Amino acid sequence: MSSQKQEAVRRLAAPDIMARKGGEPVVCLTAYDAPTAELLDQHCDLLLVGDSVGMAVHGLPNTVGVTLEMMIMHGQAVMRGSRRAMVVIDMPFGSYEGGKEQAYENCARVMKETGAQAVKLESGPTVPETIAYLVQRGIPVMGHVGLRPQAVLTDGAFKAKGRTDEERLRVIAEAEATADAGAFAVVIEGTAEPVAREITAVIDKPTIGIGASAACDGQILVVSDMLGLFDWTPRFVRRYADLRSEIDGAVERYAADVKARRFPAEVETYFSKKPVES
Repeated sequence: MSSQKQEAVRRLAAPDIMARKGGEPVVCLTAYDAPTAELLDQHCDLLLVGDSVGMAVHGLPNTVGVTLEMMIMHGQAVMRGSRRAMVVIDMPFGSYEGGKEQAYENCARVMKETGAQAVKLESGPTVPETIAYLVQRGIPVMGHVGLRPQAVLTDGAFKAKGRTDEERLRVIAEAEATADAGAFAVVIEGTAEPVAREITAVIDKPTIGIGASAACDGQILVVSDMLGLFDWTPRFVRRYADLRSEIDGAVERYAADVKARRFPAEVETYFSKKPVES
């Protein structure tokens, strides 16, 4: 008898996401910690531990400085907080571009140390070959085309893609190569609607849009963006809450209560036990 406790709820996996092609849209959000993952789990099909954690949590200017150790730590937290959603870990910049063997070593480490169900790689000229190598060795891979945050230093800024004929052909070719290599799904980021629609029509894997229109097979947003934790968010983000204002107001009230000695009150204070009378 196994000493490991079996989960009561089966996690979704790559075949479950693939089966949603052309069907019910796939609901995805990023997650970086256990409490948030627990809240998102019942609503999402897929939780992405994105390298956006570098900007959303660690205050970095872009995702280039994110390390493998950071992704593993946050991946472990998200796995602890979730039970049902498929968990995918972003492979950070520099962890897979050096060759297929390097990619396999780092991806296998992420899978072993987090228990996640897949990894995500940003696509490029050499990446489809790496994806095929990983998939053949039992590592499910999600691709990523269009605006690629890890290429921000090459592009010079975060710029929408697919607005020219040349870009359209390049992004479509990358998406087709990524799907053909064996990726179970492809994220399309910051891409013109006609291009995202065309990619969704021509590849046989689900497309997950982020700033790529409702034509995709699913959608993903950075959770801190859609919850309104920042002053500025990209054009493609819809804010479903304004937690920045809520948190600011709560902390303001707390500070006022502390300064006025209204907190802690008697109900929030411990007292000595009364002696037992004989």
